[in-house]
Amino acid sequence: MSSLSIVVIGGGAAGFFGAITAAETFPDATVTILEKTRTVLNKVRISGGGRCNVTHACFDNRQLTKHYPRGEKPLRPLLNQFDAMATVRWFESRGVALKTEADGRMFPETNTSETIVDCLLNTARRLGIEIRTSCGVSALVQQPGHPGWQLTLLDGSLLMADRVLVATGGYPQLPSYHWLPDQAEPLQSPVPSLFTFHVPSSPFLSLAGVSVPDAAVYVVNTKQEQRGPLLITHWGFSGPAILRLSAWAARELANVDYRFTLRVNWVPVYNDSTLRAALQEFRQQNGRKLVSSQNPFGLPSRLWQMMVQEAGVVDDQRWADLPAKPLNRLADRLTNSQFQVTGKSTFKEEFVTCGGISLGGLHPQTLESKTQPGLFFAGEVLDIDGITGGFNFQSAWTTGYAAGSHIGQR
Repeated sequence: MSSLSIVVIGGGAAGFFGAITAAETFPDATVTILEKTRTVLNKVRISGGGRCNVTHACFDNRQLTKHYPRGEKPLRPLLNQFDAMATVRWFESRGVALKTEADGRMFPETNTSETIVDCLLNTARRLGIEIRTSCGVSALVQQPGHPGWQLTLLDGSLLMADRVLVATGGYPQLPSYHWLPDQAEPLQSPVPSLFTFHVPSSPFLSLAGVSVPDAAVYVVNTKQEQRGPLLITHWGFSGPAILRLSAWAARELANVDYRFTLRVNWVPVYNDSTLRAALQEFRQQNGRKLVSSQNPFGLPSRLWQMMVQEAGVVDDQRWADLPAKPLNRLADRLTNSQFQVTGKSTFKEEFVTCGGISLGGLHPQTLESKTQPGLFFAGEVLDIDGITGGFNFQSAWTTGYAAGSHIGQR
């Protein structure tokens, strides 16, 4: 009997992990990776500022899935096969130790993504996996009366395979998916996730580089809100709180063409009424001090001075002499700053897609198509996406493992 031929389309994290798992699980199979660009594992190389945020130190799978705006429920049975702890052990067993940072992100101890790239490449080569670059696929057709697949490459040549794993990553536009066979459920239209906000009219643009360790951000007139570090940029706002908000509200924001009102509470331990009481108490205890220089909330001094200026407080105003109106305006700006967002920017290498292949059309344990036997999916091409912090790579390892460990079953 001839050996089973497995072709993986996509040389990224999910593609490599699926190929490696397939080669290890089915050692008699021949495994080939096809990558459209000239190099493989490009996103792994540049992610995390060149350090590669491999996963997140969240070892309770139910808690882990809470970090995925799309894909929480489908990921649960998949994580039972390969979770964050399995990721740590997998890399450590291949000589790559991971370290955990204060926020839970996990990186290689070497602090360079090349360690992860080398590990995946060396493992693939040791297993005899063929890696073909500059080798894109323009069509994928199942052979009539045969479980195999015919792949038409961009150069016009044909390639036959018994099994195919699609791990191409997310596409930004719907037509880019049209070379794929139709699935049992409609494709979820792709829109960007993880992006920063453009606020060109913001008076805060002059504070570019100032960050706040804890802020609450809201999309006005929706239920979307997040809390965490916020960064003021020269185009608007970024930082973990903004990126998480963009992920959870990805479809809502796309529907309004990224034009909406953003509300920021700079001191989220307070609401409007409790903050006013806190300001009154502070005024009583620090009456002789200048408002502009005496910051009761630990905010960056430049941000505090901007708040004071926006509230109409004069430079030499002392707390004891602060009238009620500017005090109320100051409280409002601290808890209810509003900004008109008019666009977005992709967040560097952390760009991911909301949308893709619907999980309902795939077998939940194997990620094999329900209508196209022998066709599997893994990685960002699926309608699964996480927030920043290593969650998207964990999804790549998990889905790559699930598909790879079943793809060779006859």
